[in-house]
Amino acid sequence: MFRLFLLLFIAIPLIEIYFLIQIGEVIGAWPTILLVVLTAVIGVGLLRWQGFSTLMRFQTELARGQVPALPMFEGLLLVVAGALLLTPGFVTDAVGFILLIPPLRQGMIRWAIQRGVIRTGPPGGGPGQSGGGPRTIEGEFQRRDDDRP
Repeated sequence: MFRLFLLLFIAIPLIEIYFLIQIGEVIGAWPTILLVVLTAVIGVGLLRWQGFSTLMRFQTELARGQVPALPMFEGLLLVVAGALLLTPGFVTDAVGFILLIPPLRQGMIRWAIQRGVIRTGPPGGGPGQSGGGPRTIEGEFQRRDDDRP
């Protein structure tokens, strides 16, 4: 896992620099800089709008007594999208904008849940299954030492 992060940490900036140079050669340095800033500003605006929408769905599901698993994971992906959009570059902006499209974002979450990458149930799989964690047993009790005269 460490090697993967190290590879991404090195590869992503190199890819971004390559594309910035290529686009800068075609449209010029200042337009490239302005385009990077413009994508960040537009991205933050869209992120804010999507964040409020996800928050409203979260609160609605919570008010219905449902576990808002999908909105929680959407919120996590929106945080990732925000980080990518604020990172200067066109590749990270493209991935960030993709994460801002609700059907794609929800599809990614559903795919991850189906593949077992994300688990949405209680630890251990649910009631009646041994999860290794604490169990609650409901019932009534009566203290025997209180019955003495």
